Amino acid sequence: MSQDLLKEKLHIYVDEGDDRLLKLMYALAFEYNQVDDQAEFTEDELVQFEQRRESRLNGTSKLYSWKETKQIILNKKSF
Repeated sequence: MSQDLLKEKLHIYVDEGDDRLLKLMYALAFEYNQVDDQAEFTEDELVQFEQRRESRLNGTSKLYSWKETKQIILNKKSF
């Protein structure tokens, strides 16, 4: 689909869209156009990532099955 056709179709959606669609499209466009000043990780975050990685590799971290993960998410149950 050409860029001109995409723009035309988007204009139709915007012109006919309800409040919810307009807010969604605005939020998407807003986030897309923001400059991300926090694109780099801090030194502390990198250290934490490495600690988590080491914990996983040496078997000391807790792993969850999909069933346990889903239960935690749905029931907000902590293990």
